[in-house]
Amino acid sequence: MKMTLYSNPNKRALVICVAAVCGLLNLLPVARAAEKAKPNVIIILADDQGSVDAGCYGAKDLVTPGVDALAAHGVRFTQFYSAAPVCSPSRAGLLTGRYPWLVGMPNNGAAPPTEADEQLDTLTGEGLLAGERTLADMFRGAGYATAHLGKWHLGSGVGHKPLDHGFDYSFGFMGGCIDNYSHFFYWAGPSRHDLWENNQRVRLPGHYFPDLMVEKAKAFIGQHREQPFFMYFAINMPHYPYQGDEKWLKYYQPLPFPRRLYAAFVSTLDERVQRLVQYLEESGLRERTIIVYQSDNGHSVEERAHFGGGSSGPYRGAKFSVFEGGIRLPAIISWPGHLPEGQVRGQVAHGCDWMPTLAELCGVELPKAELTGRSLVPVLRSADAPSPHDVLQWRLGNQWAVRQGPWKLLHNPNDQADARKLAPPDKEWFLANMDADVGERTNLAPSHAEIVERLRKLAPAGAE
Repeated sequence: MKMTLYSNPNKRALVICVAAVCGLLNLLPVARAAEKAKPNVIIILADDQGSVDAGCYGAKDLVTPGVDALAAHGVRFTQFYSAAPVCSPSRAGLLTGRYPWLVGMPNNGAAPPTEADEQLDTLTGEGLLAGERTLADMFRGAGYATAHLGKWHLGSGVGHKPLDHGFDYSFGFMGGCIDNYSHFFYWAGPSRHDLWENNQRVRLPGHYFPDLMVEKAKAFIGQHREQPFFMYFAINMPHYPYQGDEKWLKYYQPLPFPRRLYAAFVSTLDERVQRLVQYLEESGLRERTIIVYQSDNGHSVEERAHFGGGSSGPYRGAKFSVFEGGIRLPAIISWPGHLPEGQVRGQVAHGCDWMPTLAELCGVELPKAELTGRSLVPVLRSADAPSPHDVLQWRLGNQWAVRQGPWKLLHNPNDQADARKLAPPDKEWFLANMDADVGERTNLAPSHAEIVERLRKLAPAGAE
């Protein structure tokens, strides 16, 4: 009897195996294409940039074409709040999608390691809780290459460093700020050199740190351009020390002191944003890349910042304050060809919202942790969509605030940007209607006791 190929069990099994292998090989390009189709994500986090300190936010004395272009090709928010009025907790909220006091960062992080430490792998100390999932964890789990560039300020001990929180690559400093040329911690002397690459100390004296960030960003993007990447580009400008480019220092010389120093640093920041975006365009990656731009908190009025330079415009307060000037900030998202361009959204939004928003836009799975943030995708798609938030909370030291609808209640607020001291009853309880008084000048607490009592019950966990 003549035997066909398919009547022989061994040959039939061989055919099935060959077909299966061929099928898998045929699927590989599809899988690679699907992976490649996922958009890249870059979060540019400015440092201590005032509420209105960009041309697209109404500044008439600042040159910011880079940030303005992101707004022109994206969606700009006018009621966007950071997670906190100071660096570390704001960054913790952005990276985890959760209120900072829930993730071990209710206040600023510790100082960086001393000169005796040449690597970070064995250091101890507190920081962002080791078990918290970050945006980097989320994207790496979805097949993305992940990079941290710039300021960290979320702990340098075991379990708290960038490489412990989902980043494949890290270049930057662990503390609050550095001199941009020597890379020493700005106010703690020569024992605090603070520049690290993948947990190893690196010494690059004389190299301007913002330029190093752009160089490292280009190298990372070039290396990973064939797979999706997530980059946390936490640039340290316009945070003090004000060390802007010489050409901008000359340009702004007519402005009053210290605005001219701050303005020069803002435009220096803006040029680095332009260079990064230009590289994406030259690499053919711009329309495949979502860019988020946000400041971490309001402008500084600390002595190290010459007691000012930035502006909160119509808002009261600055960095360290839960008045609007400390937490209401520039925020833009841009993805040409995929999101609306040149549009403005007035809905209330929050720094914790980027995690669920980016997860939805990129089609990646969210961490299982309960999130504070809510997706802003409906708001991005439609100016008529409601804010996803009913209640928002802030907490720093013994001051806290809660907002529900137009009402905002502040407990023990400070206003470092105003020389006048808050006196009782304003110092203890301050109630503002944001629809009627965006500058928070009139305390309505004495005349609206029932609203004060309702909002008091919404105080953040652990509030004093």
